Amino acid sequence: MTYAARPAACASCVNKPLTAKRRYRVAENDEYAAFLRRVINAYSRRVASGDIEAITNMAALADHLEDATRQAITGLRAFGYSWADIAARLGITRQGAQQRWADTPATVTTPDDARTNGSRP
Repeated sequence: MTYAARPAACASCVNKPLTAKRRYRVAENDEYAAFLRRVINAYSRRVASGDIEAITNMAALADHLEDATRQAITGLRAFGYSWADIAARLGITRQGAQQRWADTPATVTTPDDARTNGSRP
């Protein structure tokens, strides 16, 4: 079957006002998290069944998950959520969440500021 060629003046021939109104399927977070849990459990069973070479990949996944969690929390903070809001969902204290995932502050003192006689201000 042959199709008629597109006119040269119309590259995509998409009616933009109609396209912008199209609804996109939203992935439910709970369903997606359940899927990820199943995949991780299946991977751990594979490693446990004797695939020792895969343990390094599994450990790297844990590092990636920690980085992804940090990025998610940074995004939530930028969106306006408080440390208390985030900590309540994680089942930890506000201070615990802040200590684990907050950016480390810049050093207040420099080696030049150190006191030579050991006294404190």
